[in-house]
Amino acid sequence: MSEVLERFLRYVKVDTGSEEGVEDSYPSTEKQKVLLEMLVEELREIGIADAAMDEYGYVMGTIHSNLGPDRDDVRTIGLIAHVDTSPEVSGNDVKPILHENYDGGDIQLPSGTVIRSDENPHLLENIGNTIVTSDGSTLLGADDKAGVAEIMTAASMLMRDSSIPHGRIRIAFTPDEEVGNGTKFFDVKKFDADCAYTIDGGVIGEVEDETFNAMTATFKVKGINVHPGYAKGKMVNAVRIISEIASMLPHTKSPEATQDREGYLHPNKIEGAVEEASLKVLIRDFSMEGIGELVNILENVAEFQRARYPKAEIALDIQESYRNMKEVLDRYPEVTRFAEEAVRRAGVEPKKAIIRGGTDGSRLSFMGLPTPNLFAGGMNFHSRQEYVPLRSMEAAVKTIIKLVKLHAGDI
Repeated sequence: MSEVLERFLRYVKVDTGSEEGVEDSYPSTEKQKVLLEMLVEELREIGIADAAMDEYGYVMGTIHSNLGPDRDDVRTIGLIAHVDTSPEVSGNDVKPILHENYDGGDIQLPSGTVIRSDENPHLLENIGNTIVTSDGSTLLGADDKAGVAEIMTAASMLMRDSSIPHGRIRIAFTPDEEVGNGTKFFDVKKFDADCAYTIDGGVIGEVEDETFNAMTATFKVKGINVHPGYAKGKMVNAVRIISEIASMLPHTKSPEATQDREGYLHPNKIEGAVEEASLKVLIRDFSMEGIGELVNILENVAEFQRARYPKAEIALDIQESYRNMKEVLDRYPEVTRFAEEAVRRAGVEPKKAIIRGGTDGSRLSFMGLPTPNLFAGGMNFHSRQEYVPLRSMEAAVKTIIKLVKLHAGDI
């Protein structure tokens, strides 16, 4: 069994699901630290002596340069992956299954879940390869334990093979990425790298340097609650108002109706009662001009409802979540260029892609650490149909090795 596969199969068996809405502790779930502590021990076992986990659960370690003192011009690069899995689908008691010599058909899982080849054309590029899935009762956890396994495998190779030229390399494993807090306490100064790469993408060959700009809007409605038998002319029903607000969001601007560079408004959480109700709406677009247009739609909806229900209190709060990292990465073109060339040297055609979402690299880039995203190989993230081809994980390891050599001057 290949090293990257062996590591991956061990890591996915550790439940690391994060949790939405946790404000009083970090990471959001203590169980993430089980894998993070494992990784500290494994880093030390391969010779990374300074590997440690801080109070927030961030694991960091250093592979020192083997280029000699006269090569202090070589930049320090970072390799980053997150250990948590999405709270949307259970990651408890994952039972990974190897589908060796895949034949091109549907993959029937023991739970009854089916991964259909006609819905997953990428599968057909892996005929004869090994495909890893869960048993279909849970997600697999390739997002991002594939990236964790790939970084660990590459680190192990670098530590035992001094013939591979490389500069100083910093490694980080982070919690809570899936709930939007992966960089909440990340200390860029302590990490001390000139640039970094998250190994957290999907299909083999992807190099991503562009994400959505992201904002979150929250409508809050305060109504008037009276006994419904005597409510005529008195009750102001916050549930009704918040429902009307949701219904006014244009379907043409929804995730279900958009693709490629089209932005969207996504109502993703509604709660409340007659007296108070709220609606959370995700705002996404690749340009700030597009964000502005979407915000304008929400403001117009709020004004319309205020006029319709003058006795209600209707508030709209909008907060920035992250920005398109391309704004930063365009100032460091060689960082992305080296990534594309590393993929090519690993024997894979690079696929420059945009992310209809965000990564930790979005925030890290604006925190002063230019960080594009590279493929880890997993597909169908956050679902029971999640899978990862072994050849994709092995190609990711090769890409990391080629990448550190390029940064060391192996042009």
